Amino acid sequence: MRSAIFVHAIFISNDMRLNSWFDPSWRKRMLLTLKSNKYKSNMVHMLLGVSLQICLTKNSTLEPVLTLYINPFGGSHSESWYIPVNENNFPDWQATKLDLPFECYNWTLTLGNKWKTFFETIHIYLRSRIKTQTGVNDSLYYEPLEVTDPARNLGYMKINSIQVFGYSMHFDPEAIRDLILQLDYPYTQGSQDTAMLQLMEIRDRVNRLSPPGQQRLDLFSCLLRHRLKMTASEVVRIHATLQAFSSRLLNTMDYETTKLCS
Repeated sequence: MRSAIFVHAIFISNDMRLNSWFDPSWRKRMLLTLKSNKYKSNMVHMLLGVSLQICLTKNSTLEPVLTLYINPFGGSHSESWYIPVNENNFPDWQATKLDLPFECYNWTLTLGNKWKTFFETIHIYLRSRIKTQTGVNDSLYYEPLEVTDPARNLGYMKINSIQVFGYSMHFDPEAIRDLILQLDYPYTQGSQDTAMLQLMEIRDRVNRLSPPGQQRLDLFSCLLRHRLKMTASEVVRIHATLQAFSSRLLNTMDYETTKLCS
């Protein structure tokens, strides 16, 4: 894949190390983060896909179960959203067997342009399950700790690599701060309305990239909180101002969002 759309991330985990065998009976937690608020404050990042190379010892009866959460612009884990893999037409993981000495697979989740979204940190939870065949096309899954039959080969697991694919875009926080400043201190007559229209356009473009669901997530508030370092009360005031302005416009329908960032 071209380096232009390959994003380097920092891997952090207290549970395991890459390329080291571990007992997969317990849940493992890892995260990849770009540390943009510290190192790349003038960039925002789009997620196109995630790939993990996972190996199992020979004849192991386990398979990995991966769960992902996304922080769009930073913040705590409580400010992340769950990736609904294989739900409501959302993509599923694809496993490709590799020609390596162990049972190794590339597990890839491809979002592409249809499902792309902002990301700063990706939280990865790895569980394991035992797959038993009870019919031609029927499989039952159990958590390994629930199985006491010593004949079952749980084996060991290791993660050789984790990659996040996407691209970065230039971001100018000072330009947004300038627009927000004009809500209270317009430069000229009419510049306040122009600033509000521009902020509404930015808000809508950001929120449009929220995950699928009945209601969009309020990603714009996360942008204000974590990239512009605004207080919660400032964010509430900006939203109220934009909603009041939108209600005065003809042929404009505002929409409800779900709060993500505190």
